[in-house]
Amino acid sequence: MLSITFRRYSVWFQCGTLILLGLVTFWPSVGFDFVNWDDPAYVEHNKLIKRWSLTNLKGICSDVVTRNYAPLTIFTFLIDHSFWGMNAGGYHATNVLLHVVNGILVFLLLSRLTGNSYVAWLSAGLFLIHPVQIESVVWISSRKGLLASMFMLWALQMRLRPEPEAKHDLWYNVLLFAALMAKAHAVVLPPIVLLYDVVVRRQSFVTALPRQVIPGLQALIVLMLTMGAQNTVLGGVRQHMSLSLPHIVAVDVTILWQYMGMLFRPTGLCVMYDPQTSGIWTQVLAGSFAWAAVVYGLWQIRNTHRLWILGACSFLLLLFPMLNFFRITTLMNDRYLYLPCIIVFAMFTSVVHRGVRIAERHAGTVLRIGTAAMKPGFAATLLAVCMVLTASHAPVWRDSHSLWTHALTEYPDMPVLRIQMAHTLHDSGDVRGAIRVMSLALVECRTDELDRERMLRILGEWREKCPQPQYVTELLNLSRSECSDLADN
Repeated sequence: MLSITFRRYSVWFQCGTLILLGLVTFWPSVGFDFVNWDDPAYVEHNKLIKRWSLTNLKGICSDVVTRNYAPLTIFTFLIDHSFWGMNAGGYHATNVLLHVVNGILVFLLLSRLTGNSYVAWLSAGLFLIHPVQIESVVWISSRKGLLASMFMLWALQMRLRPEPEAKHDLWYNVLLFAALMAKAHAVVLPPIVLLYDVVVRRQSFVTALPRQVIPGLQALIVLMLTMGAQNTVLGGVRQHMSLSLPHIVAVDVTILWQYMGMLFRPTGLCVMYDPQTSGIWTQVLAGSFAWAAVVYGLWQIRNTHRLWILGACSFLLLLFPMLNFFRITTLMNDRYLYLPCIIVFAMFTSVVHRGVRIAERHAGTVLRIGTAAMKPGFAATLLAVCMVLTASHAPVWRDSHSLWTHALTEYPDMPVLRIQMAHTLHDSGDVRGAIRVMSLALVECRTDELDRERMLRILGEWREKCPQPQYVTELLNLSRSECSDLADN
């Protein structure tokens, strides 16, 4: 009885420290503003969230916002607007609290799966404060990922059990539906649960599959709704849109290793990336051999480390919707690692824990005392480093100007970043500066036809609001053809 009480207090203490870690790290973002990257569509200009009415509630249930069908996410913005109006701090606070709840769910889920409180706590701590999580937490428009992740983690906590009962299946279905209503990415949940039943519980595929029929149908319906909404390619990058499927697979090989690098060396983070899609065959070859070695290693331990097999497959499933087999306008984003990072952190901390245990068994009496202090010391050092890195990078997201200024230092020739900076200057009243940035982008960046059409249209709209003869031509020493294009538009 005493041990049970102590264990309960230990769990509460661990949860309390995780809450503190998450709040200390991300609560400063409550002072951040909206950014002009989807925030206007989701919040600032979204009429559906401005007042409670049957018309708005119906629209929330049926309308697609920025190519995403996410009614539950939009509903949370309606609630936020009721409390905070257009005060961005309230929306940021909701994101932070959702992230902290997710951290607790990660801890509880890993505690159940691994039976190791050290692995569960350190993995959850890294999940909460790692720099790669900044975009997911401090970007208001990333609410859909936070909300969907909360229901996904809760559903897994209810369903991933040695002997799930009917009530667990019922909760799993309800929570899956909520996750799908927050973001379509939750479609990967039924395959993960199916894998758990087959790989960990050792059920036959024929026995396990029927329990995923209803979840699978839910996922399929939402997937069809979302795919029907993906009807535009404006924004982001598009150089990969015309690539063949084998070429996309080759690019994905390098991107997956870049993701691993971001988790272990989280520097150079950016709102958007422009990974190479050509001239990368050396990296593809090396990366393919490296992944083949990983697969071989996992195959060798398939019978003794079944959770590792589940984790590796789940890592790929969680990233699969973003690997451009179904084309989207971004190749890489930090937020895509929000849930997959849990698996990497859990494997990493498991290796650390096992290494310390081996050292303890082979150490002498004196060394054993020092070895016992390694785990808490390592955890404290690792978390402190992550907190410092997160605190230094998070202010990039303070407002639109800081966001795009930072992004342009990383990728100065990316057209979409120039466009967003021009919009930022225009919104702040600097029309001349906006026109200058956009015009320079036309000359200096490798724009495609869609980019040029969009930029010339925007320039035409702005110039009408700031009519000055030959204004753009006077600002820049543009080529005659460029001036002609600007004049015609």
